[in-house]
Amino acid sequence: MGGSPRGIMISVIMQRILNVFLLGLGAILLLFLGRETYHLTLVLFVNGDEPSSYLLIEGIVIYFLYFEFIALIVKYFSSGYHFPLRYFIYIGITAIIRLIIVDHKNPLDTLIYSAAILVLVVTLFLANSDRLKRE
Repeated sequence: MGGSPRGIMISVIMQRILNVFLLGLGAILLLFLGRETYHLTLVLFVNGDEPSSYLLIEGIVIYFLYFEFIALIVKYFSSGYHFPLRYFIYIGITAIIRLIIVDHKNPLDTLIYSAAILVLVVTLFLANSDRLKRE
């Protein structure tokens, strides 16, 4: 089931363009990760005697978000140009946790965010089951 030579050539060119832009995005994310490391250092060691726990925890969660996106890009290249579903679920869970930490004034919103995390955890369990696992 091969495609036409022209179609294969177009898909190869598009894949290479995608790879270049994804590498650029990875480089940008690495810069932001470095900047977040600097900000965490400032919060821990420079901002007075007692750093704000909310700033520290929010910074750590943002740090993990950058780290997860970079790991997703690395996994894309190491797995033959494929984004594993579970990495997106990890990123979603981390992003919602950050949202709960930053915006926890409304109890109903926090409950809804928690329910969304539960749905993502169940989805992660199903995605890692033997029936759906591709890796």
